[in-house]
Amino acid sequence: MKKWTSLGALLFLTACGAGEEAADADDLSEQDWEEITAAAEGAEIGIYMWGGDEGVNAYIDDVVAPALEESYDITLARYPMEAPEFLSRLRTEREAGSMDGSADILWINGENFRIAKENDLLYGSFAELLPNMEAYVNDDAPYVETDMGIPVEGMQVPWGNVQYAFQFRGDADPPETMEGLLSWAEENPGAFTYPNVSNDTGAGFVRHVMHHVADDAEDLETFDEEWLEEKGEEVWHILRELQPHLWREGRTYPETLEQQDQLFSSGEVDVTLGFNEYRAESLVDQGTFPEDTQTVGLESGSIASTHYLSMPFNTTEPEAALTAINYLLSPEAQTAKLDPERWGEGHILDLDALSEEENEAIESLSGEEIVPQETILPELDARYVDWIQQNWEQEVVQQR
Repeated sequence: MKKWTSLGALLFLTACGAGEEAADADDLSEQDWEEITAAAEGAEIGIYMWGGDEGVNAYIDDVVAPALEESYDITLARYPMEAPEFLSRLRTEREAGSMDGSADILWINGENFRIAKENDLLYGSFAELLPNMEAYVNDDAPYVETDMGIPVEGMQVPWGNVQYAFQFRGDADPPETMEGLLSWAEENPGAFTYPNVSNDTGAGFVRHVMHHVADDAEDLETFDEEWLEEKGEEVWHILRELQPHLWREGRTYPETLEQQDQLFSSGEVDVTLGFNEYRAESLVDQGTFPEDTQTVGLESGSIASTHYLSMPFNTTEPEAALTAINYLLSPEAQTAKLDPERWGEGHILDLDALSEEENEAIESLSGEEIVPQETILPELDARYVDWIQQNWEQEVVQQR
C-alpha cells in the first residue's frame, strides 16, 4: 500500500482526475533527487517486460526486487508480456483517456519504441533526472541519442547491450558465416528454423540476411528506399530458397523465441538463436538446453542491439519508477546482470567512470568473448523492420 507524502498524493490525484493528464517529467524536474526517492517510499510498481527467459526473470525477482524493497521500500512486480501486447493495451488506455495505468516501467526498444513515441504512449523526457544516467553512462555512446535510427530524446534510457548469436546442439563444426549457415540448413533439412518476424528474434534473423546481401554494413545504417528497391528481392529470394529446408519444410514458424527454444530443447531442431550471446549458459545449467550446446557468433557479422527502459504515459507512481530505473543503471545492478547463472548479458556502463573494484567485478563475470568486436554489425534503422514485417508473409510464406 502506498505510504502517501504530500507530493505523492498530489500526483495521484492529478493522475486519476477525470480528463486530466498525469504528471510528467517536467513536473518533477524542479525536485531534488532526495525528494523524488522520498516520495517513492512504500510504492507498489509494475514493469511490462518479456517473460520468456527464466534467467531474466530470476534477475528481476531475486536481485532487483529485493534491492528495491530493502533500499527504497518499493515493491516491484513483473507483468510478463510481449511488447506489441502491452503497447496495444497502452494505446487502448490512451484512447479511453485512462490515466490509472497498471504498469510503471516498460522494457522496450527499436520499432516498439517508435510506435510508443509516435502514439504518445510514453511519460516524457526523464533521462536527465537520473543521477546514475549522468554518472555512469557515456553520453557519447551512439545508443544514448538514437535507437535504431529513432531519436531517443530522453524518453528511454539504455539497460543492456547484446549481440545476436546462434546456439547449436551436438555439432562439432557449426557454420561460422551466414553463407555457411544457409548451406548448413540445406544440408541438414528440418534442423533449422527461425521465428515469425513479428517477433524481434525472427526479424533479427532477416536483418542478418539483409547484411549478407548488402555490399557494405554502412549501406544499412540509415534507411534507404533505393537500397530496398535494388536489393530487397534478393533478400526474399534467399529466404524463399531456405524455406523448404526448414523445420516442417517451412509450413509453419515458431511464434516466439520461447517456442523456438522449446523446439531446440526437445531436439526437434538443432539450432536456436537470438539477441544475447551469453544466454545459453544459465539454460544449460538449468537443464533446459542440452549440455553439448555451443554458441556461435557468426564471423561474417553479428548485429549489436541495445534495449531500454521507459515509462508509460499513465504511470501513477512516477517517483518510484524513476527510482527503480535509476537503480537498474547502477554499477551494482548492471554487474549483477552480467552473472551467467541468471541473465548473463552485456552492461551499458562507462568503464572509465567506475572504480578499480567495480571494473574487476565486471571483468570477472564477463566471460570469454563470443562475438569479436571486429565482427559486430550495426543495428538497422527501425523502418527496415517495418519493411520486413509488412512484406515477409507475402514474399516468403505465401510463395510456397
